[in-house]
Amino acid sequence: MAPTTHAAAPGLTLWAETAADLMMNNPMSIRARATVREAIAMLTDHGFSAAPVIDEAGRAIGVVSRADILIHDREKNTKEGAAAYYQSADLTTRAGERLGPGFHVQAMDSTLVRDIMTPAVFSVSPTTSAEKVVEQMVVLKIHRVYVVEKDGTLVGVISAQDVLRHLRPEV
Repeated sequence: MAPTTHAAAPGLTLWAETAADLMMNNPMSIRARATVREAIAMLTDHGFSAAPVIDEAGRAIGVVSRADILIHDREKNTKEGAAAYYQSADLTTRAGERLGPGFHVQAMDSTLVRDIMTPAVFSVSPTTSAEKVVEQMVVLKIHRVYVVEKDGTLVGVISAQDVLRHLRPEV
């Protein structure tokens, strides 16, 4: 069998110099005091897999991801021994009204985001070189890095998708 030859494809170049060039400005974040239920709604409604968690001053203090929520749900259900809702034929309201078959009661989860978040934020400054941003993402095996000012204020996010958007064929 004869070896096949292929013309070498042109390389790709990252067309960005700094983190500020790569980042999406004003990323959506969630308050540390928000409930897990609110985090689920926010992530689902916006199609995000994670969001930075901020304190009252707007500083990133952690990240909550779909994985964090799934782990919380699994641990909660393991501790309770069953799903967090049940069905009963003998349910009554606080006023004493009996509810017939088919009604469900669901325990509301009051857990806060700060209790399940990953308490680490991989961050860079807006002036960090684009090369260094990509290097950190690869070495740390992370999908996103947050861009913060010197005072810790969150100003942007860089996802792997953002990096890919800035790749151009070499000329």
